Amino acid sequence: MADRERQDTLLELLNTTPVEGGAVQDRLADPEAARLWQQAHGGSGTAEERRHLVRARDALQAVIRGSDPASSLTPLLADVTAHPRLSPAGVSWELDVPTDRRMAVDAIMTWSALQETTPGRLRPCANADCRRFLVDRSKTNKARWCSMAVCGNRMKARRHYQRTRDAAPTD
Repeated sequence: MADRERQDTLLELLNTTPVEGGAVQDRLADPEAARLWQQAHGGSGTAEERRHLVRARDALQAVIRGSDPASSLTPLLADVTAHPRLSPAGVSWELDVPTDRRMAVDAIMTWSALQETTPGRLRPCANADCRRFLVDRSKTNKARWCSMAVCGNRMKARRHYQRTRDAAPTD
């Protein structure tokens, strides 16, 4: 899987707990919906895989939001080992991880790679009412919202309303 595809999968995983109608939804709470999501993203769809994936998602969300330190991810990587693989291109490392933990570990490793190569570009949406995340791939690194069409427009409308309300003469 290419780096961009891994990043997109991580982002989709992080965004499986959106706010809809004012309430947090969990798109992986329903076993059948989770199985389909897992399989669509290269997983086996087992309940054990889902359990590890949800644990990793929740932990990564807390780390990215800054409420937990990165070290809180350590238990999720217990017993994961890497083995060197030599090729004409050099040394690469292959992870040895149980099948039902592979998706969870891949998510953590993708987060780690993003932190290393593009620090600060994976972040929560700036809309306080939104629980989604974004990967800012812009040159300026100034993206603030998970979606300009949704959160961006809402936030701009709120600011406009606030400015016009504050500027309105009082009787």
